[in-house]
Amino acid sequence: MKMKKQRKLWQKILIWIGGIVLACAVAFGLLLLYLSIVEYKPKEIEEVKVNNEPSKQLKQNDSFTIMTWNVGYGALGDNADFFMDGGSHVMTADKERVNANLKGITDTIHEIDPEIIFLQEVDTKAKRSHNIDETKVIEESLPGYNDSFALNFKVAFIPYPLPPIGHVEAGIQTASVFPMQNAQRIQLPCPFKWPTRLGNLKRCLLVNRVPVEGTSKELVLVNLHLEAYDAGEGKAAQTKMLREILNAEKEKGNYVIAGGDFNQVFSNVDVSKYPELEGKWHCGKIDVEEFDGWQAVMDETNPSCRSLDQPLEHADLNNFQFYMIDGFLVSDNLKIDSIETKQKNFKNSDHNPVVMKITLQ
Repeated sequence: MKMKKQRKLWQKILIWIGGIVLACAVAFGLLLLYLSIVEYKPKEIEEVKVNNEPSKQLKQNDSFTIMTWNVGYGALGDNADFFMDGGSHVMTADKERVNANLKGITDTIHEIDPEIIFLQEVDTKAKRSHNIDETKVIEESLPGYNDSFALNFKVAFIPYPLPPIGHVEAGIQTASVFPMQNAQRIQLPCPFKWPTRLGNLKRCLLVNRVPVEGTSKELVLVNLHLEAYDAGEGKAAQTKMLREILNAEKEKGNYVIAGGDFNQVFSNVDVSKYPELEGKWHCGKIDVEEFDGWQAVMDETNPSCRSLDQPLEHADLNNFQFYMIDGFLVSDNLKIDSIETKQKNFKNSDHNPVVMKITLQ
């Protein structure tokens, strides 16, 4: 009799376990269905709105400063580590720290005072940055600039890890004191298949055109943030498409600057100062010989990015992973006067800003 009761008890336990497993499977299936229905599917080319009024006109022989900065959605300061890079955290900053990082970012932009700004990883509404519209914060801090924004990350709910990343809307933002016309979002190849694709970025180029006064030429500005977590084929396909678009603009006689977070180092850069350590994220490499007629520039003086496998605070900097993955591709009808990675010690972002001075020949 006792054995019979124990058998019934185990049957009930197994039924309960089976019911829980089935419920979880159904819930996960419904989540995949929902994410598939609402998946962000941008067109190959989309027009992008340009906001506000610029304060200057661009003329031949003008010199100006352009900067690029991956701002780490205001949550990847020197206190942060991130699970995708070998760290342990998903939420890497409380709301107070996000606001402090944004203040540090806008203060740095004012300190550098560039005429043109490329920003990457700017959130509009995301759990990871406490739903702060960072595009508005940045826009309101830049009177006299016009700006545009292109989404490259829009997911209703990312269910991994625990706690989950949740809702994300983010992208790249370009600002300029010169008038930007015909702003476009150009979709780049996505290396991920369903269902992995549902929780990943849909990377793009943000292309803005600035008329050059007294000529029929344009200064074409290409803000970018290329693939990070693929096996390499995504970076290669996106770099190939970038090269084709840049060459087409240069053949028109335009002045062209492409800049941002390449997630790759240029082959003409000496990486011996920041060698890749075993077990760390691999950044890939762009062969600059494939960009014939282009100036590929990164500053070797300071690293432009740091690893997020551990916080930078109190870390052993002699055994810490740094990278050079932020820079510019510049058409040969522009004169590069200088390029510098500003050493901000990654206080407000896991990237340092890269600043270039240019003369329009």
